[in-house]
Amino acid sequence: MSGARTSDIPVSRTRPGARPGTRPEVSRTRPRTRTRGAGLTLAAWLAGLLFFLPIAWMALTSFHSEQDAATNPPSVAASLTLDGYREFFGAGGGASPWPSLINSFVASTASTLLVLLLALPAAYALSIRPVKKWTDVLFFFLSTKMLPVVAGLLPIYLFAKNTDFLDNVWLLVILYTSMNLPIAVWMMQSFLSEVPVAIIEAAQIDGARLPTILTRVVAPIALPGIAATSLICFIFSWNELLFARVLTGVVAQTAPVFLTGFITSQGLFLAKVCAASLIISLPVLAAGFAAQDKLVQGLSLGAVK
Repeated sequence: MSGARTSDIPVSRTRPGARPGTRPEVSRTRPRTRTRGAGLTLAAWLAGLLFFLPIAWMALTSFHSEQDAATNPPSVAASLTLDGYREFFGAGGGASPWPSLINSFVASTASTLLVLLLALPAAYALSIRPVKKWTDVLFFFLSTKMLPVVAGLLPIYLFAKNTDFLDNVWLLVILYTSMNLPIAVWMMQSFLSEVPVAIIEAAQIDGARLPTILTRVVAPIALPGIAATSLICFIFSWNELLFARVLTGVVAQTAPVFLTGFITSQGLFLAKVCAASLIISLPVLAAGFAAQDKLVQGLSLGAVK
């Protein structure tokens, strides 16, 4: 044993102060973390399926005939057809949906652009160059959303009637802009507060004015937040029904109002309504899919300090 090397002698891995002959403790942190991660993953998948199943059922029902769609319980293995989509696009002698889709696109797009044009300077003043009592200003913006929409419907209707703005798509543009502006200012204020002030000061030293700073310095940095804000405003405008139902008729009718025309007290309409709902939802789904990377970055911007 005198010639044995020191490295060949086994070394005890017991903790200091532990009794001889006891087995070392094994950390159970990693198995618990894996179990918790697997549980969260399973819960996320279940939540995703819970939200996806109604949309999948609506899409499947849109390809059924009206008789198969109205059966109770529903017939999943029924034959597929495109009759619901043909009736939506006016193949059966009905009205064409294209004017309503164009009106919704014009009202949603124009109001979203106006909201961004007004919300960006306001958020700049409330975050990067804060005004006095800026928290009171933000609370005032929030308080405008506390009024029920129905409470302001009659005054707006009388105003539109006296100014000959009934059945006008630009009235919807003004209403959607005023409705989405408080939300946009709140969101943009949190996004712009993450913009480094040193970059703005450097641009001011170089002689850049406020419009140049907003368009060439602040906007590119806050692009994820701007994308998230614009997408949410577009969705709110596209899905709005109450004002469009009351203030429009035939000329400025929007897509949600056109969709309600398929619902009658007599006859079968479930497959046709599902087909119309799926087509009307496609622009919002396409916009969300196109801006999904910016949307995730924008919604998580400023979440971790």
